Amino acid sequence: MTDDERNRFSARAARYANVGVNIGGVAARMAGARLFGGGSDAASSAAALSQALGGLKGPLMKVAQLLATIPDALPPEYAEELQKLQSEAPPMGWAFVKRRMMSELGPQWESRFQSFEKTPAAAASLGQVHRAVTKSGMPIACKLQYPDMQSAVEADIKQLQVLFAIHRQMDRAIDTREISQEIGERVREELDYVHEAANARLYAAILKDEPLVRVPKVWPELSTHRLLALDWLEGRKILAFKDDTEENRNRLATAMFKAWWGPFSHFGVIHGDPHLGNYTVFEADGAPQGINLLDYGCIRIFPPKFVGGVVDLYRGLLNDDRARIVHAYETWGFRKLSNDLIDVLNIWARFIYGPILDDRVRTIADGVSPGEYGRREAFQVHQALKVKGPVTVPREFVFMDRAAIGLGGVFLHLDARLNFFRLFNEAIESFSLAEVEARQAQALATAGLRPLS
Repeated sequence: MTDDERNRFSARAARYANVGVNIGGVAARMAGARLFGGGSDAASSAAALSQALGGLKGPLMKVAQLLATIPDALPPEYAEELQKLQSEAPPMGWAFVKRRMMSELGPQWESRFQSFEKTPAAAASLGQVHRAVTKSGMPIACKLQYPDMQSAVEADIKQLQVLFAIHRQMDRAIDTREISQEIGERVREELDYVHEAANARLYAAILKDEPLVRVPKVWPELSTHRLLALDWLEGRKILAFKDDTEENRNRLATAMFKAWWGPFSHFGVIHGDPHLGNYTVFEADGAPQGINLLDYGCIRIFPPKFVGGVVDLYRGLLNDDRARIVHAYETWGFRKLSNDLIDVLNIWARFIYGPILDDRVRTIADGVSPGEYGRREAFQVHQALKVKGPVTVPREFVFMDRAAIGLGGVFLHLDARLNFFRLFNEAIESFSLAEVEARQAQALATAGLRPLS
């Protein structure tokens, strides 16, 4: 075993021990008291879990926050606590950054930049971002991955599965195995910055004609598997505009809608992480013009038939066509659907689709706060599934749900008032599975990504 392998093994062992002690203690407490059922004890245990995770930082924080935004993946007490966690990790110091950059670009790495800021512009769960200037004078963002993230991610995912297993034993309404697998795959993908660079190229191809959304260019000569260089896009946080004029707020909400549902409806591609830190607002003459889409680690590419299921369910709900509704669920991968289960799934579907079934100017959900969006309906579905279930949630469904809930929260933050019905129908106008398949194949080839098998 080389010194490098020995160091990696030691880091992995330490990570397992640290995560295992924290999660294991809370998991044992939950198992012993059967706390997933709710009540004050559940709230107390959820707080203990939040405290355990908060002390760890790193990728498990990212997974925990992701879980908190997927309705009913965890009991409400746990979701509420996990949403309070901050995903920022302590940044690497300059000496450490220099060693990491040397390992990625070689001993003379600094000569490849006109300047490279020592203090990170942002630090998150898997890496940190430094502002730099290329030799040609272009400002860029350099995302540098923290060391030994692969072993850290594997350790964290394995311990996460412990919680899921306990959840399944105590609450069989929803089988979370597909959710667990999907989250694991997406987080692993986020470790590969070559893959993320291809995702950025994919979005550049998809959104090249959309003026409301800007996508940064990739700098491949300054990028590796653990270092990603993209254009630096100037912008302000979107919450800075929550008290702006209604016209400006609606413009930003429209940009968000087009950035997420345009790629999905035309190419079968969705950005799975509509987190407030993953986009900023670009301006002109002091007014917001659109959004900068900044992060491409969590991108989900769907088979075109899955997009067809979304459209079928919409048209089925719009026309009260139960056969089409059932076909949509089956297309997505729901199995063994009884009439009772279909009625339960329709509770959630009518909530998610509600704004796009309603041909009028409205908010995404009247009288609901961003943090509460979807929680009441998820609880109602969960209670019904305890009687009518269980149901296994197909893995492709996970990030569709998350994107819908995340975007809904943004629309509520902005208090946007739009005709979502018309926006959606513009997106699916002349929808054709064959055209989605053709466009997807061409965009993936342009980005250097393999077509779906």
